[in-house]
Amino acid sequence: MNRPHRRQFFHLAAGAAALPGMSRVARAQAYPSRPVRIVVGYAAGGSQSIISRLMGQRLSEQLGQSFIIENRPGAGSNVAVESVVRAPADGYTLLSVSTSNAINATLYDKLTFDFGRDIAPVATIIRVPFVVLVNPSFPPKTVPEFIAYAKANPGKLNMASAGVGGADHIAGELFKMMAGVNMIHVPYRGGAPALTDMLGGQVQVYFASLPASIGHIKAGELRALAVCTAMRSEALPDVPTVGDFVPGYEASTWYGLGGPKNTPADVIDRLNKEVNNALADPRMKSRLADLGGTVLPGSPAEFGKLIAEETEKWGKVIRAANIKPE
Repeated sequence: MNRPHRRQFFHLAAGAAALPGMSRVARAQAYPSRPVRIVVGYAAGGSQSIISRLMGQRLSEQLGQSFIIENRPGAGSNVAVESVVRAPADGYTLLSVSTSNAINATLYDKLTFDFGRDIAPVATIIRVPFVVLVNPSFPPKTVPEFIAYAKANPGKLNMASAGVGGADHIAGELFKMMAGVNMIHVPYRGGAPALTDMLGGQVQVYFASLPASIGHIKAGELRALAVCTAMRSEALPDVPTVGDFVPGYEASTWYGLGGPKNTPADVIDRLNKEVNNALADPRMKSRLADLGGTVLPGSPAEFGKLIAEETEKWGKVIRAANIKPE
């Protein structure tokens, strides 16, 4: 091969070798070129739906395409997961991921998917505290008083939840185990009816999510004994943590985005970058803080680690308390 032809050959070869990298960059820059669905496994109006809509709206503004929220409730969010697992792995169908998905991995024996294997973590969004709620007429005013009262009245206190196996139920079961108290679980069909009976005094305690209950707390309609996160909540700075009295106790819910496995890495990285950009914006931070949450930026790998750790943690509680789905 003479020198000019050799130069041309190597130039073409170098260009061909660069094509895959260029196409990945081009694909990431072109994404999204049409509307994106975010599938939520619960009914509209709940914390998960509200947070997904906030993030979807922000991503729409940043990326110039609609991010449409699709509520697909059923089987503790498993219906939504299954629909996303079966969707094309192209970044146009995303899943609103929460603590419930980590819980369900142990709670349900026969799922058609393996969440840790079949859903690719994309980005974390927010961590939301649970809060130990009691009716203002209930005598105990602190966690130590509550524990003493529960031990003096074993099996006489009713503990509300939004349903068997929900994150609020499991948070209450962890408290029962670590504090050594016996309470009767009263499951409701959602958080709203549980809060209604809390307001009416029909149940004594509810490990509620802060976004759903903060209005009642600030209005003085319900009393917050403690938040369940490791640190105090900025939304309720005067309320202690459960861990101040029950060392090591922590229970919170978190929300993020996932996609079908094999979603292209460049698309996941683009989405992760855009979510983290949104979380860095003071207006978005303020809006999420109003809901009682703390922004939770991070990489896809860090989100995958969180899911694995939470799956193990809540799996131990479910097995120890022998919780079965309804």
